[in-house]
Amino acid sequence: MAQQQKKRRKRKVKKCKLCEMKVEYVDYKDLRLLNEFLTDKAKIIPKRVTGNCAKHQRMIKIAIKRARHMALLPFIKL
Repeated sequence: MAQQQKKRRKRKVKKCKLCEMKVEYVDYKDLRLLNEFLTDKAKIIPKRVTGNCAKHQRMIKIAIKRARHMALLPFIKL
């Protein structure tokens, strides 16, 4: 039997969006930016999907949690 060769896809290199914008601090009041890192059900999107670096992913996580506590963002969307 002839073996079929699997085509390998080249991965698109993901770059940290916040590093490119040279963001030093992610503010919890910047809801437009924070909503880009939330799913439809208000879950935080992981860094392997968004391409963020570890530093900015931690800042996003903290800012989203602060905004949720201040009732600026929902904990869940139904």
